[in-house]
Amino acid sequence: MNQTEKFWDKASKNYDKTEDRFEHIHRKTSENTKKHLNITDIVLDYGCGTGTKSCEFAKQVKEIHAIDISSKMIEIATNKGTTNKVENVNFLQTTIFDEKYKKESFDVVLAFNMLHTVPSPQDIVNRIHELLKPEGLFISATPCMQEKMSFLVGMQIYLFRILSKIGIVPIFIRRFKSSELDDLIENGKFQSIETESIYKGATSYFVAAKKVS
Repeated sequence: MNQTEKFWDKASKNYDKTEDRFEHIHRKTSENTKKHLNITDIVLDYGCGTGTKSCEFAKQVKEIHAIDISSKMIEIATNKGTTNKVENVNFLQTTIFDEKYKKESFDVVLAFNMLHTVPSPQDIVNRIHELLKPEGLFISATPCMQEKMSFLVGMQIYLFRILSKIGIVPIFIRRFKSSELDDLIENGKFQSIETESIYKGATSYFVAAKKVS
């Protein structure tokens, strides 16, 4: 187990509590996402965390493959699915580069609060493009830490970045602007069909983009 997995395993205990602070952002993200889902869709939820979104969207799609690198996150997500009697979501500890996922396997790929935490966002977007069927949808919501945020959130992010630089936290937090996310998605051969900056203490940038080639 690497340090990143250990970090997210530890974070899983309080993950849902920390997410509650941004309830407005999560609710608006869900509302926007649901407009783009169809009952025939096969979905990949990349970085599913404790499975809240996968369980929420399950009734609107055919099936969801929900993945996360943290075994503890997947354990919580699986229990959540069982409690809510969700039968069409498969929770699995793995990465998006797992070879079991073949080219053009999915109608939709979800990536919520992920792109700012990975070493190479462009590699992730390129892999998502590879996994999507022709004209498939990539739906994401990403914190934009160079844009509007409250003083409290700003101080928390500043502290997190300091801890990251000195090696206590094994995750690099990327400070995106929404325009940089637009470029990232366009460079990955996607065409945005809906975007929205959502603010509640911090700015999250919602994007729904179609695979174009």
